[in-house]
Amino acid sequence: MTEPNSPVKPTITVEELEKVDIRVGTIRVVEDIPKSDKLVRLTVDFGNFERKILAGIKKERASPLEIRGKQALFVVNVASRKMMGEISEGMLFDIGFSDGIVPVLAIPEKVVPNGSRAGLKIYSCDCSGKLRMRAFFYIDSRCQ
Repeated sequence: MTEPNSPVKPTITVEELEKVDIRVGTIRVVEDIPKSDKLVRLTVDFGNFERKILAGIKKERASPLEIRGKQALFVVNVASRKMMGEISEGMLFDIGFSDGIVPVLAIPEKVVPNGSRAGLKIYSCDCSGKLRMRAFFYIDSRCQ
């Protein structure tokens, strides 16, 4: 497998990153959009709300229906967008598309409550060298 050779995007602040609301949702329904060569309509359960999200995954799998019932990560605070006459209320978070490889879902390592947020856990150092600043994503299931 060839490793992607993509340049790193421009630096953003932690505050900018914290604006993105990434949540775990279970894909309940996968429906074809007949007029589109790429798009399917996903009905996604986020626990206390549900969204219709259009995703261009039709040609990426033998059957887009294979993702039904799976948990995945979604951006839920991106502005709604009209595509092929339909409104998409979020964005599927995938891995690989931007690098030209067949995309896969970004999924939690184990089942977590729908609506759990991916977030940042930040540790700061006291400049003594004991603890360096680190940031990483985690899934916060306490948001229910």
